[in-house]
Amino acid sequence: MQLLIPVAAGLEGVVKKQLLSLGYGKAPAENGRIELAGDWADVARLNVFLRSGERVLIKLKEFPAETFDELYDNFYSVPWEEWLAPDSKILMDGKSVSSRLAAIKAAGGVAKKAIVRRLADKKRSGRKTLSETGARSVVGFSIYKDRVTVTLDTSGDGLHKRGYRSLAYTAPLKETLAAAIIDLSFYRPETDSEKPFADVFCGSGTLPIEAAMKALRIAPGAERDFDFRHWECAPDGIFERAREEAKDKELRGRRVCIRGADISSEAISIAKFHARRAGVGHAVDFSVADMRRFQSSVPCGVMICNPPYGERLSDVEEVKTLCRDFGKMFRALPDWSAYILTSFPEFERYFGKRSDRKKKLFNANLVCGLYTYFGRRPEEREEDFS
Repeated sequence: MQLLIPVAAGLEGVVKKQLLSLGYGKAPAENGRIELAGDWADVARLNVFLRSGERVLIKLKEFPAETFDELYDNFYSVPWEEWLAPDSKILMDGKSVSSRLAAIKAAGGVAKKAIVRRLADKKRSGRKTLSETGARSVVGFSIYKDRVTVTLDTSGDGLHKRGYRSLAYTAPLKETLAAAIIDLSFYRPETDSEKPFADVFCGSGTLPIEAAMKALRIAPGAERDFDFRHWECAPDGIFERAREEAKDKELRGRRVCIRGADISSEAISIAKFHARRAGVGHAVDFSVADMRRFQSSVPCGVMICNPPYGERLSDVEEVKTLCRDFGKMFRALPDWSAYILTSFPEFERYFGKRSDRKKKLFNANLVCGLYTYFGRRPEEREEDFS
């Protein structure tokens, strides 16, 4: 099968590295999706192990279409009886960019009509409608410059829904984005599990939890459900084998140094609850603390933060003051590196230092910058004391 993995803008390289670490080599990226060949075992493994991909889709067909008739005929030609059951609950998910077929709702109706007709013809049921009381199957169609790609979503709920974050808190960071930022950083627990990690604006705990899951090699999808598990066409046991592989790789007893802090006691309470649900409650040191008081006697740590901005602090002057104080605190940690995600356009100015690197990312619908500040190298630190 051909598999497609949708990826958030700017994170294609991160996901390709994750795929490489899982043993997948050739995986070109185009139009926000990474494509690779695989079988049902790969469908299960990718859903269980991928930290920053959005979903795992099966590519069923690709064709040109400028009219509803062309769309209907091509959808009808797909062997849906091999993928869907007579009682499948079919949901349509479409989008169109720079194409004549721009009316998505109408296009989805035409496409679903073709699917139902095909199933009725092949099953010889004579029915023109389906009961749709069975397992959910999300059929996707993406139309780009009059070319249609038809997919079947094996994940169901997006891969960011790990299952541990059940309590609501203000402006949460998407789990897949948090994992990607960690992978973009110098935090490499696979080579140095005791390297310090800190988030001084941890909120409900997503960044420290994702860092701990990576350090302890806990697969993000090992404890959740996926749509493909309920399909008749999916072989028995594929999820169980992928989950067993994930459990074999875990290092839950590994010693790590991960800290999460927030000025809100409510946030810390929620963060601790989420960490326990994720199986890393023992691995993260959460505390109610003001960012300004953060200190560390351990050098060469990594600080990754999503500080309050815009949506969470409407007072611009308060944001400016926060950035100034944050910069002052960080400059007292010359050996540490920092990765700061914010949509505040004047962040560098008030932080008091131009970043060594800046990357454009999206947090929900906000355009953000990931500002990177590199700490002193170990050899430079040694020279200071010589």
